[in-house]
Amino acid sequence: MSTFDNPFDPNRRLGRCSCGQHDSDAAHEASLQLQCDASESAEKRYEGVVASAVMRQLFPQQATRRAFLTSVGASSALAALSQFFPIKTATEVFAQGAGKLEKTELKVGFIPITCATPIIMADPLGFYQKQGLKVEVVKTAGWAVIRDKTINKEYDAAHMLAPMPIAISLGLGSQPIPFTVPAIENINGQGITLAMKHKDKRDPKDWKGFKIAVPFDYSMHNYLLRYYLAEHGIDPDADIQIRSVPPPEMVANLRADNIDGFLAPDNICQRAIYDGVGFMHILSKEIWDGHPCCSFAASREFITTAPNSFAALTRAIVDATAYASKAENRKSIAEAIAPAAYLNAPPVVLEQVLTGTYADGLGGIKTDPKRVDFDPFPWQSFAVWMMTQMKRWGQIKGDVDYKGVAEQIYLATDTAKVMKEMGLTPPTTSYKSFAVMGKTFDPTKPDDYVASFKIKKAS
Repeated sequence: MSTFDNPFDPNRRLGRCSCGQHDSDAAHEASLQLQCDASESAEKRYEGVVASAVMRQLFPQQATRRAFLTSVGASSALAALSQFFPIKTATEVFAQGAGKLEKTELKVGFIPITCATPIIMADPLGFYQKQGLKVEVVKTAGWAVIRDKTINKEYDAAHMLAPMPIAISLGLGSQPIPFTVPAIENINGQGITLAMKHKDKRDPKDWKGFKIAVPFDYSMHNYLLRYYLAEHGIDPDADIQIRSVPPPEMVANLRADNIDGFLAPDNICQRAIYDGVGFMHILSKEIWDGHPCCSFAASREFITTAPNSFAALTRAIVDATAYASKAENRKSIAEAIAPAAYLNAPPVVLEQVLTGTYADGLGGIKTDPKRVDFDPFPWQSFAVWMMTQMKRWGQIKGDVDYKGVAEQIYLATDTAKVMKEMGLTPPTTSYKSFAVMGKTFDPTKPDDYVASFKIKKAS
């Protein structure tokens, strides 16, 4: 279940009431406008947190507070509080955090794909400005460039593939530098697209000799493609060629017959369909529904030297992700991120990705509202799964401290605290089991999971 599912759904129980903050549903309803409306704007959520704190100080006894709210109503109660307490000013201070920002002007690199939606849209839709930041979001050519510019401090933070901060921290493909993942950018939102000439080759067993592109070696795309092929009896290191191609170059390479297909972000898949050069074989969620893809990443050094600026940036990203998670906002988001400075794509292409109603390239129209979704919580079990695949395919040698590495890089505890401060409801744990192509992954038994696969790279 998404972090941003409606907390007021009568069928969803989070605690004592539907939002978990009251002793009864009656008390919840009475104080709804003061502290529980997560469907409102960020300002309303912050106002609710501040007003809730004031109410608890004025009425420490639950029964007294409930009686007051029931008798005067939430709107009147808020108006009364505002007469003698500066709710608006306190809300603004709370929204910007307690500490002075060390840097107000930041650079954040991104790759022009829909996975980066929260990072990109936070600029034109004002989420950075709301936190007192002036952020320049910089379109970047490829993942190696993103990595190098962030390591070299040309970028303060960046849009990265979810496994990249793990690889950087472990020194895979570069010198080891401690990096972190305070937020996941998107879940699902990828697909396998094949050239039109292969429309009759829907069985992966027929793909021997194919050249298939992924965005980067250290990517969920690489691991999901390898997993999918291996489950169909195809050895990804012996039976096909996997090539790393920057996402903006994939459609051109497909058109030029340099590759037979790719596992890529959905806007790249949809652009190939829009241009008539490819079709959607499967969505990535058909391999693993709820998988992470990209992340918001920052170095440990940035967190240490500019903790307040980092916190403000994280709040902006989490806030934008909450906005992007709501289906009713997707069309306006598509328009906001379509311009040349961002994705440089026809809005109709982005709408098909973000709304989930899309052409499949074979004459069909499909609908899947969860084709892509947005949930910032950095599950540490995600990191453990990624490392099992790094181990499986020979990227990591020797023993792996799965739990230690996951908890050092995926900042679940810190993000949960930020979400609570913003009036959101984070998960109560940072590990969970899930299924990939029907096979259950237990994050407490990673070595057994790696050993269970028939097709893997020899140690």
